[in-house]
Amino acid sequence: MRVTRARAPGLGYRPGERPWTALLYVLPGFVIYALFVLLPIGQTVRYSFFDWDGFSTPEFTGFDNYVTLFRDEVFRLALRNNLVLLVFYTLFPIALALLLTALLTRRRIRGLGFYRAGLFVPQVMSMVVVGVVWRWIYNPTFGPLNQGLRAVGLDGWARPWLGDFRFALPAVGMIGTWVGYGFAMVLFIAGVQRIDEDLYDAAKLDGAGSWQQFRAVTLPGLRNEVTIALVTTLIAALRTFDLVYVTTRGGPANRTRVVALEIYNNAFGISRVGYAAAIAVVLTLVVLVVSYAVITLRMRTAEG
Repeated sequence: MRVTRARAPGLGYRPGERPWTALLYVLPGFVIYALFVLLPIGQTVRYSFFDWDGFSTPEFTGFDNYVTLFRDEVFRLALRNNLVLLVFYTLFPIALALLLTALLTRRRIRGLGFYRAGLFVPQVMSMVVVGVVWRWIYNPTFGPLNQGLRAVGLDGWARPWLGDFRFALPAVGMIGTWVGYGFAMVLFIAGVQRIDEDLYDAAKLDGAGSWQQFRAVTLPGLRNEVTIALVTTLIAALRTFDLVYVTTRGGPANRTRVVALEIYNNAFGISRVGYAAAIAVVLTLVVLVVSYAVITLRMRTAEG
């Protein structure tokens, strides 16, 4: 007969066990996290209340940096650009990933693993490399995109994509779409594999076609994965920096300037470290609020 040791009443451990042992295992990781994440965040919040150039003695100015920030037209433009990029970093990749998931999971395809790996490649590439490659693709003179358009008689569509006032931001956004769909696709494929096959069989018996099965079975079964992809891509859109820096540096005429680039320019370009810290704090709050809103909406939808 198996005998189990009873736990102490009201406690989460057995008599004689040391409750602090688990914390000792966590402590090294927490110390590293505190030193390299929590402490810099705290310092950033602190410096946001100072006028500081990074070298001289910081001068406390209270909320002056925040007052200046919300009056700054360039900051508002950068924030609007980030909001536009949400469409390209979030909606387009998730929609494309859902389409690819439907194509790659509900029918037999030879070499399926090869296709999955190939479609995921953009996600694992360095963003600097991605930016350099796409800057070459968009090149107005010898770029493959313009050359292809001219080859099929669409000369009027050929343009300096990254230098065009209308198309520069969408051009950068499409790069984000190309990079981001791979993560969502792999996430959705993993989610489809845990959906009960009996649900698809029942849908088939009811006469549901491929589209009806996708809408009635696949999409509801991927709600958690869609939420994760939505939060992740939203954060990526709001904090994007390296891709914009490599491709356009915020040009032309600030048409692709984003908030993270504004932080960089103020901190390292014109030595307004305190002001850059204030922008970073506001950006962090925006990311937290948006993420919380998405997760809360998802939970309320699930309860409903």
